[in-house]
Amino acid sequence: MAATHIVLFVSGLAVLLLLVQGSPPGPVVQCRSGNTNCTVTNGYGAFPDRSTCRVAAVAYPSTEQELLLAVSDATEKQQHVKAVTVYSHSIPKLSCPGGPSGQGLVISTQRLNRSVSVDLATSRMTFEAGITLRALLDAAAARGLALPHSPYWQGVTLGGLLSTGSHGSSVFGKGSAVHEYVVGMRLVVPSPVPVNGSYAKIVNLGEDDPDLLAAKVSLGVLGVISQVTLQLEPMFKRSITNRVVSDVGFEQTISSYAVTTHYGDIIWYPSQGRVVYRDDIKVPVTTKGKGVNDFLGFRAQATLVIASTRASEELSELTGNAEGKCVLSRLQADTLIATGMGLKNNDGGLLDFTGYPVVGNQSDMQSAGSCLRSAEDKLLTACGWDPRFAGLFYHQSAISIPFATIADFIADVKKLRDAHPNALCGTELYLGFFMRFVRSSTAYLGKTDDVVDIDITYYRSKDPKRPRLYEDVIEEIEQLALFKYNGLPHWGKNRNVGFLNIKNKLGAKLDKFVSAMQKYDSNGLFSSDWTDAVLGLRGKEVVVQGNGCALEGLCVCSTDDHCAPKQGYYCRPGEVYEQARVCRKFKSVEADGQAYSL
Repeated sequence: MAATHIVLFVSGLAVLLLLVQGSPPGPVVQCRSGNTNCTVTNGYGAFPDRSTCRVAAVAYPSTEQELLLAVSDATEKQQHVKAVTVYSHSIPKLSCPGGPSGQGLVISTQRLNRSVSVDLATSRMTFEAGITLRALLDAAAARGLALPHSPYWQGVTLGGLLSTGSHGSSVFGKGSAVHEYVVGMRLVVPSPVPVNGSYAKIVNLGEDDPDLLAAKVSLGVLGVISQVTLQLEPMFKRSITNRVVSDVGFEQTISSYAVTTHYGDIIWYPSQGRVVYRDDIKVPVTTKGKGVNDFLGFRAQATLVIASTRASEELSELTGNAEGKCVLSRLQADTLIATGMGLKNNDGGLLDFTGYPVVGNQSDMQSAGSCLRSAEDKLLTACGWDPRFAGLFYHQSAISIPFATIADFIADVKKLRDAHPNALCGTELYLGFFMRFVRSSTAYLGKTDDVVDIDITYYRSKDPKRPRLYEDVIEEIEQLALFKYNGLPHWGKNRNVGFLNIKNKLGAKLDKFVSAMQKYDSNGLFSSDWTDAVLGLRGKEVVVQGNGCALEGLCVCSTDDHCAPKQGYYCRPGEVYEQARVCRKFKSVEADGQAYSL
């Protein structure tokens, strides 16, 4: 079985490294008749609860006035509304309107994708909210300017990344969250009372307006972002070196490492006992180098190979072959490290990583996503998670833990790793535990502390009732982060359980945000059952109770039926964090009704 994995991976890598094109993603809004009777999904083709989002219509404004008209029309009808971006890469159901199914409106920002103005004296630029990160970086670079920080995936839009609090990695200055560099914003919001005949109005928020603290991370519940002004800086370069060390004691050095590297991050492969430090520093623009970040996982990939690899992963799950995943994950990590994680030294071909350091302009190094920028090839190649073929399908838990307690969290994970050496190999097929650094924020929905944001990506079955290998270990780690260490979720990632207890975690900051919601959308037209549940409003609940609900992270199990008892998975306490409740695999259930562990 392991050999099959290896052959598939090596074949896939060979194709991946040679590809120069790939089918761009398909539309996330599809309609049966023109722009009416539509369904809305995300870039992965499935929300956490796998529900279908149906809406009455979609609007595609291309100017602020057209956006104003769309919001006005919906407000006059008291129709629920949500903004949707071109690629819609948020995992939770943020783009699905509230109200009765099939009656809402989505407003696509796909055509609101331009640069508006630039002030070179202050290094500020204004953009429309639908501009993609890639287009924004290119537009700024053409003026000799750079965005100080950004997410690593360039397929997000400005409005989308701000609404979910997206970030890079840094504790220098204001930190790595893009919203910390917002100095102005224009929103189109409902107007219950007509203003010049319109049931919508434009709100212009300056950098000293307290409402900007609500608007710059808003989950899309205040209205539709029209334009954003960003504080940029003159172009500079970055110098990157990846180095690999043992994970012995590394948790004690995370805080000190974060303050020594301007843009550094950490990949931890727990089953392999390895840590990859990305030593990433800021250097003058005159420094020699034309490096580019073309991360391997974000390049176009052969759909036939990816589908075969996914089928092999599913077979490992079905047969309980965790060792096969361990062998493959080590090979994959070795290959990524040997190829510089996709870094290129001189902006040339696909095989031009020649060694460290890799030096390049900020705009070329801060994000990746070449699978987006290609001609259509009828799905011969695509982004690996494109839902139009049987490719990657996964859960993603992204949780921020304060620097003060990160070492204790890692120590707890190591205890679980030591007890179950093969349990975390599956995460290492998706970069293991990926750690980035974020500073505390004055934004009401921003981080409450200086934190280490940990992304853990892992297998998700196409069958929502089928449990995973070592289900219990991943669930215990998730609950450790969320409950023992009071971690905050990334707003654009996570399963439902990641958003439990948000009201208590944010405290007074959430109260201020809700006040802004009442001010700008008193009738809740931009709210939905999901955002109400996350924010603890109107009696809505994040968890969805029912048979098998814990398998998909829709609930924390409290009864065996929440797991998969017929498949040998029962709800039991955690091993390291005893307050956790996880779905654990057992060999059999004896006559006394007690389950006995494998």
